[in-house]
Amino acid sequence: MPFKRGFYWGNSVSSMQTEGAWDEDGKGKSVYDIREASEFASDWKVATDSYHRYEEDFDYMKDLGMNMYRFQISWSRVNPTGDGEWNEEGIAFYDRFIDALIERGIEPMICLYHFDMPLHLAETYNGFLSKEVVQAFKRYGIEMVKRFGHKVKHWITFNEQNIFGMASEAFKISGYMQGEKTLEELYQLQHNTMMAHAYVANYIHEHTNGQISGMLAYQEVYPATSHPTDVFAARQVDEFINNNFLEAFVYGRYSDSFWAIVKERNLQLDITEEELEELRKLRSDYLTFSYYASHVVDHTKIPEGAAPNEYMDHGKVDNPHLEATEWNWQIDPLGFRNILNKMYARYHLPVFPIENGIGVIEEWDGTNPIQDDYRIAYHRDHIQAMKDAVEKDGVDVLGYLGWGLIDILSSQGDMRKRYGVVYVNRENHDLKDLARVPKKSYNWLQKVIQTNGEDMSDI
Repeated sequence: MPFKRGFYWGNSVSSMQTEGAWDEDGKGKSVYDIREASEFASDWKVATDSYHRYEEDFDYMKDLGMNMYRFQISWSRVNPTGDGEWNEEGIAFYDRFIDALIERGIEPMICLYHFDMPLHLAETYNGFLSKEVVQAFKRYGIEMVKRFGHKVKHWITFNEQNIFGMASEAFKISGYMQGEKTLEELYQLQHNTMMAHAYVANYIHEHTNGQISGMLAYQEVYPATSHPTDVFAARQVDEFINNNFLEAFVYGRYSDSFWAIVKERNLQLDITEEELEELRKLRSDYLTFSYYASHVVDHTKIPEGAAPNEYMDHGKVDNPHLEATEWNWQIDPLGFRNILNKMYARYHLPVFPIENGIGVIEEWDGTNPIQDDYRIAYHRDHIQAMKDAVEKDGVDVLGYLGWGLIDILSSQGDMRKRYGVVYVNRENHDLKDLARVPKKSYNWLQKVIQTNGEDMSDI
C-alpha cells in the first residue's frame, strides 16, 4: 500500500462554522456572534448545529472509515470572557464530544484558536496585539491540555498561523478592533501569537506525552514570468509567509530575514529576552498545513516600498495554465506535491496536510444524491499527488484530512460554498431541516479510505 499502517484519514472543521448554539449553556460571545447576515452570508447562530447533532456526524465519519477528526474548542464556550472563570457546562460538552469520537475509533485532534476571539478580549484589549491576551490564551490553552490531555494526543494552537503575517488578513482574525493596521502592528501580531503558541507547546512537551504542531496555510507562489524580479518576489513570499514561521515552529527562532526587515524598517517591537528564551525551547513533533490552491505573483504590480508580507495584496495574478473553481481558487495538485517535498526536505519532520478540499455551489433536489464528480476528481488528483510525494520522493506523510467533509458554513459565512461529501440541507437564510445527505463522492471516499488510498477508481 502507498501509505503506512496507521495513516490518518479524516475531517477538519472549526467551531463557529459547525457548532451553532451561540448562546447556550453559558457560552460567551465571540467576535463572530456580532456579525450580521448579508445577501451571501448567514449569521453564525446555528451553523450546521453540530452542538446538538455531532453524534450523527460522527456516525457518518465512522461509516466512511475515518480515524481522525480535527476540531476546534470555542474559547468563549469554555471561558465566556476569555480571561475569567471557566464554564463547566462548556467543558463538559467537549468532554462528551471527545468521548463520542473515541468510542467510534476516531482520534481527536484539538485546535485551540480558529479566529473566533472572545468578544470581551477584542473589545477590551484589541485582541492579540495585547500581551494581556497572550497571557489569557496561555492560561486557556494550558487549562484545556490539563482537562483533555489524558485522552487527546494531537494538538494545534492556531489554525493557519502564518495568516498572522499576511497584511490583508491578520487584522481580521486576531480580535483587532481599532488602529491603523501598520506594518509594526503586523509584526507585533506575528510575535505575540508565536509566543502564545510557544507557551502552550512547551507546556505540552514538558508535562504530557502529547504531540503538537505549528500549522500553516502554506502559500505556494509561482513567479508570473522568468523575470528575475518575479522569481525573487516569489522567494520572498515563501521566506516571510512560510519559512519564517516554520523556523520558529521547528528551531525556536525567527529567520534572519525577519530581523533584517525589523532593523531596516525601524520597527519598534515589544519583544523581551525572556520571551526569546521561551521561544528557543519551541519544537514541533510534525508539521501541519492547509492547501487548496496555488498562486502567482507579478512584481510589476507591487508598489515601491511594499514589505514582502504585502506582496500578494498587490501582485497576485491568475495562472493561465490552471483551471479555477467558482471562487477563482486555482486547482493545482502538483503544487500540493511540491509543498510536501519542500517542507520535508528543509525540516525533515513528518508532514501532515490537515485541510484540503474544493468549495462548490451545489443544490439538492430533495431526492437524489448530488453527482459531484468534480469533487471526486479534485480529491483523487490531490491524493495521487500525495502518493507520488511518498512513493517517488520519499516524503514522510502522516495522514490526509479533508476540509469540512460534512458541509459547513464557509469562512465568510456563505452556505453556498460546499466542501462536503455529505450535504447539509440548509441555505444562508433558510435553515430547512439540516438533514445530512451523502453525495456521490461519499461512496468514493469510503472506498479510498477502506483501501488506505490504494483504490481510487470511479464508482
